[in-house]
Amino acid sequence: MIINNKVYEKELHKEGKLLILLVFPVLFFIFGILMSIVENESVLKGIKEIVLSPTILLTDFLEIGGIGAAFINAAVIGFFNLYLLKKFKMRINGLLIAAFMTVLGFSFFGKNIFNIIPIYIGGYLYVRYQGISMKDGILVIMFGTALSPLVSEMIFSGIFPDGFSVAIGTVVGILIGFIIIPLSSHMLRFHDGFNLYNIGFTAGIIGTVFTSILRAFEIEINPVNIVYEDFNIYIAGFLMLLFLYLVFVGLYLNKEALKNYPKIFAYKGRTITDFTYLTGYGVAFLNMGIMGIFSLIYVILIGGVINGPVMAGIFTVSGFGAFGKHPKNSIPIMLGVLIGAVMMGYDLSSTGVIISVLFSTTIAPIAGTYGPAIGILAGILHMAIVTNIGIVHGGINLYNNGFSGGLVAGFLVPIIDSFKKGDN
Repeated sequence: MIINNKVYEKELHKEGKLLILLVFPVLFFIFGILMSIVENESVLKGIKEIVLSPTILLTDFLEIGGIGAAFINAAVIGFFNLYLLKKFKMRINGLLIAAFMTVLGFSFFGKNIFNIIPIYIGGYLYVRYQGISMKDGILVIMFGTALSPLVSEMIFSGIFPDGFSVAIGTVVGILIGFIIIPLSSHMLRFHDGFNLYNIGFTAGIIGTVFTSILRAFEIEINPVNIVYEDFNIYIAGFLMLLFLYLVFVGLYLNKEALKNYPKIFAYKGRTITDFTYLTGYGVAFLNMGIMGIFSLIYVILIGGVINGPVMAGIFTVSGFGAFGKHPKNSIPIMLGVLIGAVMMGYDLSSTGVIISVLFSTTIAPIAGTYGPAIGILAGILHMAIVTNIGIVHGGINLYNNGFSGGLVAGFLVPIIDSFKKGDN
C-alpha cells in the first residue's frame, strides 16, 4: 500500500536531501563551539580524551570530553558520512537517513573520529574484493561502526603492549568491516524483518565471537558506566529546535503532510518499510520530527538526563521515523519496557532504563503487525533480555538493543505465528 499524497510534494533533488541532513552537523559544530565557551572547556583536550578512551558500554563523551568536544566529534563524523554519501552518489532513502541519524547519535557515546575508520576501510576492501559497488556496502558499513569500541578497547585499554596495540586494533577493525556485510544479510532471516536494527543483531553475534575468543585467552573486557549526570537546559532546547526543524521541513516539502500524517499509522513497519517512498519525504521528515519531539518529552517527563547515550536513543528513534517507526507501533513496545522495568524494580529515570525504552522501538514492527497487546508483551520480554545480554559481548556492541531485539523477534514471532495457524 502506498499513500497517494506525494502529488502535493515539492520536487527534492539529491543535493537538497543532503543539504537537509547537512544542517545537523553544521549546527552541532556551532553548538559545540558555543558550549565550550559557556562551559569554559578546551575542545582539543576534550576530543583527545574522547579519542584515547576505550569506548565500551557505557562511555559517555559528554562526561569524558565535555559537551563542546562531544558535539564537535559528532559533527565531524556527520560531515564524514555525508561526504561519503555524496562521493558514492547514494540515493537518500529512508534507511540511509536512519543510518545517518543513528551514527550521528552514537557519536555522543562509543563512536569517535578515530575508531570508526578501520571499519570503513574493511568494508571498502570487502566491496573491492567482491567486485561490487561501494553503493551496495556503505549502508551496512555505517551501521557496522556499532563495533567501533572493540577498536578502541584493543588499542587503549592496555590489553596488548603499546608497540602492538595500534596494529592489532586496526586489523580487528578492518576485519569487522570486511565480514559484517556478508553476515548481515544472513542474520536478517533469523528475525524475519521484525527487528529494525538488523546490524545491531549482527554486531552482537560478531561481538560475542570476539569476546569469547579473548576470554578463551583469559582477556576480560569489563563494561563501564561513565555517564553525564547533569540536566543541561541548553542541550534540551537545542534538540527541540532540531526536531522542530524536521517538522518544518516536512510541512514545507508537502503542504498536505499534516493532513495525511495519520495515514502513516497503517504501515506495520516491518523491513522494508521506507516512508520516503511510501508516503513521500514530506510526511517522512514530519514523522521524524514528531518521533524526536515525543522521545525528548518522554525523557524530560520521566526525570531523565539528556546525556550521550540518551541522545543516541533519541536520534535513532527520530532517524527510523523515516524507516518503519511511528507512534502507533512504537508506543506499545515502550510501554511494555516500562512495565517490565517496574516489575523488575528498576529506576525509571535511570539512563539504562531510558535508553532501553527508546531503543526497544527496534521491534516496533511486532506491535504494528500483531497489535498493541503483543507489542507490550514483546517490550516486557525485551527489557528482561537487554538487561542481561551485555555480558555476552562484553559491552563492545553499541547496538545492544538491536542484539536483544533480534532475539526477541526470533523467539516470539514464530510462537505467535504458530498459535495463529492453530486457530485457522
